[in-house]
Amino acid sequence: MGVIDTRGEAPALLSDAQTGNGNSTDFASRGVGDIIGGGAVIITSAVGATPTVTVNIQGSVDGVAWFNVPYALVATPRTFVITAITITTAVTTAYLLQPGQAWQVVRVAYTANTNVTLTTTAYL
Repeated sequence: MGVIDTRGEAPALLSDAQTGNGNSTDFASRGVGDIIGGGAVIITSAVGATPTVTVNIQGSVDGVAWFNVPYALVATPRTFVITAITITTAVTTAYLLQPGQAWQVVRVAYTANTNVTLTTTAYL
């Protein structure tokens, strides 16, 4: 797992055609002490027969202890939640990350994955 230091530069590819359970292959850092900005995570899924996967967008201040970070959908940009995301179709969805939250790095955790391939990009 590698850290991609974005600091407002190019997007960070967290996982590229990743299958199975586990965490994204990389995580992105928004820069030391930067908790003002939010960002976005875009997840694209490709599916096979009877697809399902549970996704959690997670943050950490130290890269060791992880917790779900507040996100909102583009259609409801002020309604932030920390619940798990369930994906059952081929879709591309943008999740807006709430600004002002105390996390340094972000990753995505995949569980209960059956026949779903995921590509995730972070814009911090």
